[in-house]
Amino acid sequence: MKNSGLLIIDVQNDFCPGGALAVTNGDRVIAPLNRMAASFAAAGLPIFATRDWHPPETGHFQAYGGPWPTHCVRDTAGAAYHPDLQLPESTIHLYKGTDEERDGYSAFDGADQSGVLLERLLTDRAVTRLYIGGLATDYCVRASVLDALTRSLAVTVLTDAVAGVDLQPGDSERSLNDMRVAGARLLTVEQALQEQDPPR
Repeated sequence: MKNSGLLIIDVQNDFCPGGALAVTNGDRVIAPLNRMAASFAAAGLPIFATRDWHPPETGHFQAYGGPWPTHCVRDTAGAAYHPDLQLPESTIHLYKGTDEERDGYSAFDGADQSGVLLERLLTDRAVTRLYIGGLATDYCVRASVLDALTRSLAVTVLTDAVAGVDLQPGDSERSLNDMRVAGARLLTVEQALQEQDPPR
């Protein structure tokens, strides 16, 4: 697990049940991600968490010609992390979707509070392998995984820690296949944790 990082994508109130753009059973990703985050923190490995952080007026929203209902507007309750998500104190927080003209699906569009992009943050910490989970499989997770692979990072998708929108039936399964074909590994959190601390 040396040189590994955990990337948690968009586990926000608006993407969970009851939110403005809820992913069906989106909150089911929280418990496995909490396990993974605790394990990474205990091992002293870096954890990154992204949030959509949209301006109130953006071409991403239906009201301004975009595809989506208004969601995850910066500094609103909908943009907050789900309250059950347990992020260690060491977590590096990233904000994406902040540009009025860009969708910002990928975590690689995200930057920390100082404006440093994810790619630079990974390089500075010598991260060469990412374990990725969060929301939604068929949009931000897919975009982030494919972007990571194009940057020659090794990627493991945590299959029980992702959930999809499925605007078209089967979108999530197709996205997982796209990621696998592109070079990502697909593991459950349990499998990933066994890999981190193999049985003796």
